[in-house]
Amino acid sequence: MPLPRRALLQLPLAGLLLTLPSIGAADAADAADAADDPYAPLRTRWLTLLTGGDAVDPGDSDYATALAALDAAAGPLWQSMDRSAGATTPWPDIPLPGSSGAVNANACYNNLRTLATAWATKGTALSAEAGVPDALATALDLVTAAAYHPSAKETGNWWNWEIGCPRALADTCVLLHDHLTDTQLAAHLAAIAHFVPNPDRRTNYPTLAETGANRIDKCVITALRGILAQDATVLALARDGLSDTRDNGEYSIFAYVTGGDGFYADGSFVQHGTLAYAGGYGTVLLDDASRILYLLAGSTWAVTDPGVSVVLDSVARTFAPFLTNGLLMDCVRGRGVAREHSTDHDTGAGAAASVLRLAPSASAADAARYRALAKGWIQRDTARDYLARAAVPDIAAAKAVLADASVAAAPEPTAHLGFADQDRFVHRRPRWSFTATLSSTRMGRYEAGNDENHFPWYQGDGMTYLYLAEDLAQYSDGFWPTVDPYRMPGTTVGTEPRTPVTGAGTGIVLALDSWAGGASDGTIGAAGLDLISYDRTLTGRKSWFCLDDAVVALGAGITRTGDTHPVQTVLENRNLHTGAAADAALTVDGRRQPSGAGWSAVLPRAGWAHLDGVGGYVFPGGADVHGLREDRTGTWYAIDSGADTSGDTVPVTRRYLTLWLDHGAEPSDASYAYVLLPGADAGRTAAWARRPAARIVANSPTVQAVSVGGALLANFFAAGAAGGLASDGPASVVLTRRGGRLDVAVADPSRTADAVTLTLPHPARTLLSADPTVRLVAGAPRAVLRIATAGTRGHVQHAELAL
Repeated sequence: MPLPRRALLQLPLAGLLLTLPSIGAADAADAADAADDPYAPLRTRWLTLLTGGDAVDPGDSDYATALAALDAAAGPLWQSMDRSAGATTPWPDIPLPGSSGAVNANACYNNLRTLATAWATKGTALSAEAGVPDALATALDLVTAAAYHPSAKETGNWWNWEIGCPRALADTCVLLHDHLTDTQLAAHLAAIAHFVPNPDRRTNYPTLAETGANRIDKCVITALRGILAQDATVLALARDGLSDTRDNGEYSIFAYVTGGDGFYADGSFVQHGTLAYAGGYGTVLLDDASRILYLLAGSTWAVTDPGVSVVLDSVARTFAPFLTNGLLMDCVRGRGVAREHSTDHDTGAGAAASVLRLAPSASAADAARYRALAKGWIQRDTARDYLARAAVPDIAAAKAVLADASVAAAPEPTAHLGFADQDRFVHRRPRWSFTATLSSTRMGRYEAGNDENHFPWYQGDGMTYLYLAEDLAQYSDGFWPTVDPYRMPGTTVGTEPRTPVTGAGTGIVLALDSWAGGASDGTIGAAGLDLISYDRTLTGRKSWFCLDDAVVALGAGITRTGDTHPVQTVLENRNLHTGAAADAALTVDGRRQPSGAGWSAVLPRAGWAHLDGVGGYVFPGGADVHGLREDRTGTWYAIDSGADTSGDTVPVTRRYLTLWLDHGAEPSDASYAYVLLPGADAGRTAAWARRPAARIVANSPTVQAVSVGGALLANFFAAGAAGGLASDGPASVVLTRRGGRLDVAVADPSRTADAVTLTLPHPARTLLSADPTVRLVAGAPRAVLRIATAGTRGHVQHAELAL
């Protein structure tokens, strides 16, 4: 329904009209209203965030699509809702209180929020139904009285009690505010206050401090409770929870952490203690931050903590590196990869919406950068029409930035970025991006739990992701339910049967090795993994050297004892989708292979291969490559049967092209080498095989290294030497020679050495610049650097020398 004119309040934030155009200009009467009731404008702001407010134009085709989607979600819920006087639950298939804690209450509250949102949004079918708000208010009373009240015992998953239920309930109370009596509202707020008395602690475990996304979720819930209860103290509790004044900022959202959950100075984001999670909990935090900063701006409870820059800077440092052409990479999405209705495109679109919403809270320069980034993501995601699938409240900001000729869309970057604090790296090029999921004794192999992500076994063992501008649906088009979970691309694995991961609670399995990470000069980089299998029977050293137009992958020391199942290194397992793309031509050494499903072959001494639409693969020295083209069928439910995230049981079929090397049943010191040429045609691939642009300098269990042009990249898993470069301990090194200067980037990904001594291939006259950890020990006959790595947590240390 349209909002009263006098309920609207303009926020004193630059550029707000671009982001939230439903906020109208304030006049003296509006200001007087705010002075008399400071909570009413805040309710209106939240209502605008939920419904889009007066900006909604049902006659606009983009809005019409979003409104139709909202109607499609709300219509069946309204029709199936039991509105009879004797109803014991709003929906007969969701009994209350239910047998699994607050799962059913959460489901009911979510349904009621959907219905209330549809009713309160201008232009929907339910907005014209006179009896809707009273019916929803009655249903809300029913759920609270039956399942979510101060006398209820918190059992099962804590999240439903302390985040899921109270957030949906608070949102619905804002939407129905004028149709709730004081008694009704008080009962709902009493339940919220009982289960979320403050944002600082886990209510059922009061010694556990809330961190990261969970903390800000509770801050939002507490803020909404304060607004609805008109309680200034509660609103202050929400604001102060962001900065964690209770514990002197120890768990502040607005501070960098050096361990555990939260934002790290290197751009990493960790949740659940040991998982890279920018694409899951990170986007939740970004979304909540954009909302609560907008909600409280200009009010008595405005956020004034200067540390808010940590969140504002995260757009460029944490999220943008993993957002390519509008999708947010699966390597930082945890168990969310198994969720059918939350793909990399959906997550990326949500991040874009948050960034546009956050822009008014940033400086003018940052706001301009945010809008340029978001515009680029939205425009380039040709696999998911942003406006066709955007929620109603997100449309106005997107349309405004797309129509603004003064905003130039930010292009895909050229960079190599390492994130030591989350065992991740990303290699970015304008037409492709490459990354791999690493793991260690610090960062988990994978996350599963709550019956989500049942086959995660090898997702953190060096699984590689190749994102192509020409194939934006590689991982969103049925990849996860159909890919062979024993053959994740990039991994070296045994073939023994594994048991699906099931059960309640979330579980993260840490790896057994300490060496994971790499080094970079910002444009090219090295990354590596000291692989120890889950059962300790398989070991090996793996490296990826990411160059201007290629990735060189090396493996050595591959050994297995105590198990006779064959060991394989998976070079590629590409989703070919369906239709004509499924027959993409595979050419090996100039000979085209059969394109139909069911083809398999061993390609002896193959020198190179090319897959149409993907690129080339070169096998230095030749390799016996196994190939398979097969149709694979699975269901989303088979990989995610979670109570509130479960996927469809309808079979999904996709065709895959798989290439792998077979190391045999009990390999001893086996090795491999291959080069990935993203986007290359067959001619360029063949030319690379004849005359490699990069040279493999070493591939042993001790050191793996390549040289290209004036650069030498090496991973030392122990003391060793390669290409004139020597290290006295574990290190990852990138040397880049530019004229008479040598740039040195070095890190200790194992975090086991107090210092590393490097002997360089060249003499040096002087140290031109360096981090405080680096000193020049000797300049001739070969330069020697001593790098203090203790306490650097695997971060790259830099130096520049005059040769």
